[in-house]
Amino acid sequence: MSIWKRKSITQLLAEASDSEKGLKRTLSSKALMALGVGAIIGAGLFSLTGIAAAEHAGPAVTLSFVLAAVGCAFAGLCYAEFASMIPVAGSAYTYSYATMGEFMAWIIGWDLVLEYALGAATVGVSWSRYLLELLNKFGIHLPHELICSPWETLKLSDGTVVDGGIINLPAIFIVSLLSLLLIRGTKESATMNNFLVVLKVAVVILFIVLGWNFIDNANYTPYIPQNTGEFGKFGWSGIAAGAGTVFFAFIGFDAVSTAAQEAKNPQKGMPIGILGSLVICTILYVLFAHVMTGLVPYTEFAGDAKPAATAFAKTGYTFLQTGLIVAILAGYTSVILVMLMGQSRVFYTMSKDGLLPGFFGEIHSKYRTPWKTNLFFLVFVSLFAGFVPVSDLGHMVSIGTLLAFVLVCIGVLVMRKKMPDVPRSFKTPLVPFVPVAGVLVCLFLMYSLPAESWVRLFIWMALGIIIYFLYGKKNSKLNK
Repeated sequence: MSIWKRKSITQLLAEASDSEKGLKRTLSSKALMALGVGAIIGAGLFSLTGIAAAEHAGPAVTLSFVLAAVGCAFAGLCYAEFASMIPVAGSAYTYSYATMGEFMAWIIGWDLVLEYALGAATVGVSWSRYLLELLNKFGIHLPHELICSPWETLKLSDGTVVDGGIINLPAIFIVSLLSLLLIRGTKESATMNNFLVVLKVAVVILFIVLGWNFIDNANYTPYIPQNTGEFGKFGWSGIAAGAGTVFFAFIGFDAVSTAAQEAKNPQKGMPIGILGSLVICTILYVLFAHVMTGLVPYTEFAGDAKPAATAFAKTGYTFLQTGLIVAILAGYTSVILVMLMGQSRVFYTMSKDGLLPGFFGEIHSKYRTPWKTNLFFLVFVSLFAGFVPVSDLGHMVSIGTLLAFVLVCIGVLVMRKKMPDVPRSFKTPLVPFVPVAGVLVCLFLMYSLPAESWVRLFIWMALGIIIYFLYGKKNSKLNK
């Protein structure tokens, strides 16, 4: 049995067309773009922008966003080609199965858990931080033991320092609630997501417009702070390290591709959803970061998990502060929703291929959703959200996502050489430049992340390889 055996495009498309047994096609191009924007705008923008500015790039965090966007654009063009020719649930996992064989497909499917499941956990932790801020405004104070994990220190807005709790209960609550909503159905989830996307985009625009008049140009001097002598601590290397940090703010556009099997017209909708959401978010990100670092000196964002609220307080629009927090919570909610949906679709597809137990591939008789997978990740993601510090989660998500992007870019090169005649309604331009540039930029951003991120990635992938050879290889439907 070969671990490099590939799935044929014909077989993949036949599986996608089996609508009686498969997922319901309910998502339009606009819904897919909203899905992408919903996944992208969230914790990365509202939480990590301040950290990237304070620790790495200073006001030049705007350039960090541009660098991260360039890497995402190269990968996004490659994703769009794959999604238009293989409109099947499973995202990069499915694309790898068709181009690089089963073993590489398993590797990337296992790696995507770092992006989607741990991504949802990361945003869940940030969601709980802003919820505490909101509750404090109304004089509601949750027990300290229930608001953060045992291994992190939390500083509340009133100056209270919580040095290790027992469990982050609010984060577990939101993950569980949205997992149950996803079981109800994709259309219902997408309808809620569309509302939340409109709300949080409005908040980002409001922040930019109202904050612009209060910018203090002195906060931009120096725009690129001098390097401290350590790689990644300001200067040009700091911009690169900042890009590796805020890269988390861009992950999610590829979550659109996980919904390919639920798109009404995937050949048209996938490229529009992926690239459209990426362009919209990049413009908003650069403007948002410019205003935020103009309102407050970048040094004040050190260790601040709610920099948007801190910066907006400088505008004098204090009566809008509560509304801003509510809208940010709504934005986070849509991110967690899309991440959980993407993860369940990847495991659903892997189960259908026999690489995971059939438990993960069972469809609910009424709602037509992979409900058992949703329940599994309700527990799995809740454990990480409840007990792991947000900084550790964020770096794991970034390095896992970058690895997935590298493999997708390589996949386009392989596909062009081995299957040049397969119909593509969208073609990645300037091949081989775009996929090669995508690989190089993503590897550079991986290099800029902390060393412990590489150690955790190695341990996680080693565990995945063990599971593949003990279970996946033996039960693979393709090998049988």
